[in-house]
Parts: sequence; C-alpha cells; structure tokens
Amino acid sequence: MNDQAADRQAIRELAENWAVWRDAGDWERFRTLWHPSGRMMATWFQGTADEFIRASQEGFARGVRILHFLGGTSVDLSGDRAVAQTKMTISQRAPVHGVPCDVVCTGRFYDFLERDAARWVIALRQPIYEKDRLDPVDPAARLELDPGQLGRFPEGYRHLAYLQTGIGYQVKPDMPGLTGPEVEALYRRGARWLAGGPCD
Repeated sequence: MNDQAADRQAIRELAENWAVWRDAGDWERFRTLWHPSGRMMATWFQGTADEFIRASQEGFARGVRILHFLGGTSVDLSGDRAVAQTKMTISQRAPVHGVPCDVVCTGRFYDFLERDAARWVIALRQPIYEKDRLDPVDPAARLELDPGQLGRFPEGYRHLAYLQTGIGYQVKPDMPGLTGPEVEALYRRGARWLAGGPCD
C-alpha cells in the first residue's frame, strides 16, 4: 500500500470510529479523534471538541440519542492536510407535539483533517444537510406540524430542526445544504485549507 492509500484508509477508519464511538458513548476513545483545538459544527451545537463531548455526554445521560450511519468517503490530500467527505444519515427519536417520532437526515460530513504526531485528527467537522423526513413511530398516529415553524429552517434539515427545537435545542438556521451559498463557501474553505490556510 502506498502512502496516499494508507492515508485514505486511516481517514476512512477515523470517520467510522467517530460514528461508532460517539453513538456508543465511548467518550475516551472518541476524544482521541480530535485535534487539540478541534471544533464541531452541528444543527444543535457549535463549539470546541471538548465542549461537544461534554454536551453529548450530558444529552446521552438524559436519554438523547442522535445516531449515525455512514456511506462512502472521498478524500482530498495535500501533505499533512486533508478534506474528507463522508455520506451519512443522522437519525433521532423524540416526541413531536406529544407523538413519538423518528427523523432521518441524509447528508455528508465535511471534515478538515490534519496529520498530528503521525496520525490523522479532525480540526473541524461541518456537516452538509441534504434532505430529511419525519415519521411517527406509530404509522397510525395523527401528527400536524406548524408550517411556519417548519419553514424557518432550510429544506435540508427542517424536520430535524423542528424536532430538536421542540425538545429545547437552539438550532442554527444557516447550515450548508446540497446547494446554495453556504455550501459553496464551505467548498472554498476546504480548498483554502488544502492550500495551507485556516479552516474558518
């Protein structure tokens, strides 16, 4: 295996470990995936990796379950830096107007990565939210959503945002989607990162 193939494999393994260790609540191993100054962006959280771990632990203890399933990964390499995009789905179960519901959001993890002490770590993770849906756990249940509240958020994650705001989270209203100025700006940041610039 050549060096680039080994790097791509290591980055893919990092992405897989992120999903498995976070969803399982394996916080000590999860922490090893991050750069010391790493940051996480999500609908419900924006901050440092340490803050994200703490917020995730607190939510996990309260019974919040935000789960992840991964698809393919594409990696762009430039020396000790990389940008990886990994297809994913986010699923969460919570009551919506008193009705237990599942929301599923499809998108990509867009990761700014750096080689640190001979291993790859995440400097910044920015999800891209492409489309979502919300379904009652009981298909016979009656559920009516507030169209005004639903319309406050971008198409790619409006149902996820609806559920999360309903259980008390402050949801960021301008995350990147499949198309639009936010995702175009993210791609420019990725190119700048690979060229040696900052990730924000």
